[in-house]
Amino acid sequence: MGIFDFLTGEFIDVIHWTDDTRDTMVWRFEREDHEIKYGAKLTVREGQAAVFVHEGQLADVFTPGLYMLETNNMPITTTLNHWDHGFKSPFKSEVYFVNTTRFSDLKWGTKNPIIARDPEFGPVRLRAYGSYTIKVSDPARFLTEIVGTDGEFTMDEISYQIRNIIVQEFSRTIARAGIPVLDMAANTRELGTLVGRDIAPRLAEYGLEMPELYIENISLPEAVEAVLDKRTSMGVVGDLSTYMNYQAAESLTAQGTGGAALQAGVGAGLGMQIAREASAQAGPWGAPAPQAQIAPPPPPVEQVWHIAEAGKTKGPFSRASMGRMSADGALTRDTLVWTAGQDGWKKAADVTALATLFTVLPPPPPEG
Repeated sequence: MGIFDFLTGEFIDVIHWTDDTRDTMVWRFEREDHEIKYGAKLTVREGQAAVFVHEGQLADVFTPGLYMLETNNMPITTTLNHWDHGFKSPFKSEVYFVNTTRFSDLKWGTKNPIIARDPEFGPVRLRAYGSYTIKVSDPARFLTEIVGTDGEFTMDEISYQIRNIIVQEFSRTIARAGIPVLDMAANTRELGTLVGRDIAPRLAEYGLEMPELYIENISLPEAVEAVLDKRTSMGVVGDLSTYMNYQAAESLTAQGTGGAALQAGVGAGLGMQIAREASAQAGPWGAPAPQAQIAPPPPPVEQVWHIAEAGKTKGPFSRASMGRMSADGALTRDTLVWTAGQDGWKKAADVTALATLFTVLPPPPPEG
């Protein structure tokens, strides 16, 4: 991993690091007794930082560039050693190279389901997963808080801790956002931004930052998804009786009974139906038959609405309740409302079913 160049004398004259791995975050420059020749050359490449540790104390930090290790460019090390300007002897220090590039395509996911409260379905269990990138923003703090004296620190040694931080903040964000489960897929980018913003202060304590956080999927338990699929299928099918008749006709055709047999069966069925209708229209001795009682259709499903106020949702409320709230002033034209099947939150005045609540006026009072 490291390349040592022994140019003159018994001590190191050139200090640098070339990394051929993709997961090393910190690498310690190894040398017996950590002796470095005064005036040695230090090469710090782009995407690196070099941190000097003298007798257990954090000393100088070097950004990308070529340095001659002398008293004028090692102020902290010079102070710790009480060097004067005539100092020329070798000195002992540990040198840690820190990789400051981005570590990308790192995965995160919820190990256990997250409990969230959905305005339509109630309490639900959610799972989520995605990817993120991480980089060292403060090499000195990262070395002090995380690495310690580890001579070769890799991304795997901290990835588990970062995943736990992401999952914890994701759970808190989902609980506060109040976004319906069915609308989360359309808001993954916004959720990722919120989670990344909440994570930033905690990562800064470790000298890290997270430039990117992606939420690739948010899913419900398999049993709940199966129920949603059935609900969607029923909506697509529409009239279940018509659909079953169509399926039966398709099945007969697929079984090879032939077009003639199918037509004969249809003709016979039509003849029997006509005979039944004619018999029903004439009562005993040719008298007109009484009209059959027709059952009323099922009552319509009442539409309900949810209201958004101060970042929280209320409801559901029936239209009658919304009318009372409009009369009391609790519901205005600009109040944000949502109902099942509606594309996002809308102002009450923009919803056809509620707009009349603000336009219908009472008649004038009776005279005297």
